[in-house]
Amino acid sequence: MKVGYVRVSTTEQNTARQESLMESLGVEKIYIEKISGKSKDRPKLQEMMTFVREGDTVIVESISRFARNVRDLLDLVEQLKEKKVDFVSKKENIDTTTPAGKLMLTVFGALAEFERESLLQRQREGIEIAKAEGKYKGRKPIEIDEKLFEELYRQWKNGETQPKYMIKKLGISRNTFYRRVKAYEEKHGIIKSEK
Repeated sequence: MKVGYVRVSTTEQNTARQESLMESLGVEKIYIEKISGKSKDRPKLQEMMTFVREGDTVIVESISRFARNVRDLLDLVEQLKEKKVDFVSKKENIDTTTPAGKLMLTVFGALAEFERESLLQRQREGIEIAKAEGKYKGRKPIEIDEKLFEELYRQWKNGETQPKYMIKKLGISRNTFYRRVKAYEEKHGIIKSEK
């Protein structure tokens, strides 16, 4: 059986192009995921890895859709190999049924990781230069209505409201809310109580 794995990094991104490719290749079952590829612990990927059997072929549009670093790539391909499942990446023209395909897989995996690490290094260097020039201050803090926050905080501490309501009323995330609570309590010397 031909089994396809399709991935994009965010829920806003579209999988249509990859799905169309899978259809044109006669893929019989497709696993679609909208999640970062940083880790190989992705629900649909793991589901697919459990599903495939001897004689199956896993097809991906490109290596970067399957794994973001060489170690994960080679681990996943090794797992497939142990199950006697072939791996094909269309963009890089890799087919692990051939010795050349196995070599190319390792080379392309290393290049993909190198490219990503280089990008991150350039980004870090750019931030350092901008900081040195006083042009980079980090992420702008989220602005909230301080008076409303103080009023809701007092109500919360008096048992009149819940954090869930406060978060919604302030229009902020749960993490931002608790960071603001901590900063407020530190600023005003309030002893931290159980939330």
